[in-house]
Amino acid sequence: MAMQVILTQDVDNLGKAGELVSVKPGYGRNYLVPRGFAVSATVHNKNRLDHEKALIAKKVAKERASATELAGRINGITLQFERIVGEDEKLFGSVTNRDIAEQLKKAGIEIDHRWVNMDQSIKALGKYETIVKLGGGVNANLKFWVVGKDK
Repeated sequence: MAMQVILTQDVDNLGKAGELVSVKPGYGRNYLVPRGFAVSATVHNKNRLDHEKALIAKKVAKERASATELAGRINGITLQFERIVGEDEKLFGSVTNRDIAEQLKKAGIEIDHRWVNMDQSIKALGKYETIVKLGGGVNANLKFWVVGKDK
């Protein structure tokens, strides 16, 4: 005989939070429920789960819509960074994800610098493109130039 529980957290080899799973009664009663990993699948808890799933779905849809709008704005601009250049067109300093987030903020687009996906900082002149991860599975392609300026 199996016991039905609703997981409140992700449990390895069992399921994700919010899923209705069948477990052995002893496992559910003695391990999952007391540790807060699950609640028993009563009618009340099932209704609450359905309600919470609906709220989460609305929240995700809203986040995806705002991320898509933001991605459209980011895709439509090209940034330019002026840096002092030494020999062999090497930069004094570099262009980092923080610099990009700062420039975007000046352009009216506020993002977290950790969203800018750069393997390493830019240390040479040229045209570059990077991905900005906006959440909800939405990414934007940001183009930018690094140009030299006199000392």
